[in-house]
Amino acid sequence: MRNNLTALVESLPMKFSYTILYVKNVTESIAFYEKAFGLKQRFIHESGQYAEMDTGTISLAFASNELAHSNLPQGFQENTTAKLPAGIEIGFVTDDVAVAFSQAVEAGAIPFVNPNVKPWGQTVAYVRDLDGILIELCSPM
Repeated sequence: MRNNLTALVESLPMKFSYTILYVKNVTESIAFYEKAFGLKQRFIHESGQYAEMDTGTISLAFASNELAHSNLPQGFQENTTAKLPAGIEIGFVTDDVAVAFSQAVEAGAIPFVNPNVKPWGQTVAYVRDLDGILIELCSPM
């Protein structure tokens, strides 16, 4: 027999809507993602503390570390290039990983893993953004 909590959860289906990256400077991050990955800004709040990129159906958003601290009073680990990347990545699919990798590095990304072909045939590379966030560049599956 199903309990009331299970019935409630099933009646409120979830939809993945966005990912927020906490960064030092939202405006700089927006400019970097436009130049490095060809994304376009959808929205930036007048405070400069929050912005979204137009990526299709799922939003890639940025919030300042300052805003994150106000939302998370117990704290969080800030992204930084001084340490290894956090155990999470964002991924961009492209037909030419080598070109995308070079373009990102020219725009200021930090190369992390050069493009290589995986045993399943997909080409994958990794860079880090201005705040050290790990970004996968990969060919379609």
